[in-house]
Amino acid sequence: MAQVVVVKFRKGCKPYYFGAGGLTLEKDQGVIVETARGLEYAVVVDPLREVADDAVVQPLKNVIRAATPGDEAVLAEHDARRPEAMKICKEKIVARNLPMKLIDCEFTFDGSKVVFTFTSEGRVDFRELVRDLASVFHLRIELRQVGIRDEAKILGGIAPCGREVCCAGCMPDFKKVSIKMAKNQGLSLNPGKISGLCGRLMCCLAYEDEYYASVCKQVPKLGASVSTPEGRGSVVSVNMLKMEVRVKIERDGVFVYRDFPADQVHRGEAADRAPAGQERVEQETEDAPAAAQSAQRPARESADEHREKRRQGRDGREAQPARPPHAKGAGRTQRDASRPAHRNAASPAPAKKEPSPAGETPSSEKNS
Repeated sequence: MAQVVVVKFRKGCKPYYFGAGGLTLEKDQGVIVETARGLEYAVVVDPLREVADDAVVQPLKNVIRAATPGDEAVLAEHDARRPEAMKICKEKIVARNLPMKLIDCEFTFDGSKVVFTFTSEGRVDFRELVRDLASVFHLRIELRQVGIRDEAKILGGIAPCGREVCCAGCMPDFKKVSIKMAKNQGLSLNPGKISGLCGRLMCCLAYEDEYYASVCKQVPKLGASVSTPEGRGSVVSVNMLKMEVRVKIERDGVFVYRDFPADQVHRGEAADRAPAGQERVEQETEDAPAAAQSAQRPARESADEHREKRRQGRDGREAQPARPPHAKGAGRTQRDASRPAHRNAASPAPAKKEPSPAGETPSSEKNS
């Protein structure tokens, strides 16, 4: 854990951490700190707080010193110069005919630079404007373009709820807001009712979205047909905070409105499907033995038929007469029979001739 001093700058509500630097500070006391823009004036929000080490950006800078009456006088002087600087910048913008809207002007604490903030629909080439302003103020000039939500954060204002806009009063960073958040909360999708001063969706829609996103799945939608302990009806309204559903029920031609807890209201389709499903399960249970028997019978018959077909095929092959060899094939068969099975196989030994009886001459000799 690290001990830090929490401070906020004049225009902004995001807290920043600094080291105490051995100083004893009090809440709402002015201090001078070092930032990327140089020395700046800030106000102490919490003089001593313990935070996790991973929440601190290292290296942690210390507070330089506590603000003095002279520092307060410098701030008052910068505030006095602001209206004149805004007027001059607007005149230069009109003279250059640039499509930009000036929002704010701020002098750094050391007085070395002036920052002009503006909005525009697209990119603006303001290089000539910077030269004009530098020749008037003889200071470093910075032009910063911001979006429409940042404009509302800088200018501030009163929100539709009657309080200061969240982005300027209590919200350090902008959060992602979508139209689905308004649907989860059951709000009207009229842009005039769910939009803030900036024209975008109100940031407060995201505050309780996690709760509404989980609850809206547990309650029926408006106009849905539901079943209640007093009969069937249609949903008129839903109170997600009390988890109550108002249902319109028809009785003898008269509509009656009743409020029921969300756990006692069931969607009509689910209620209708439950008995049918139960009957279907019972029917399947009753038909299970018959279905098993009918499934075994075709299996047994198919096995017998397959066995019979195999037997018939075997008998047919045995009864089929041998095919007589073709004349041409027969000679080839005889020659193949006289040849050895392999070239390395031994040829059959020639038959031995028996000596002819005495006095008989072989036929070859007779012919000669």
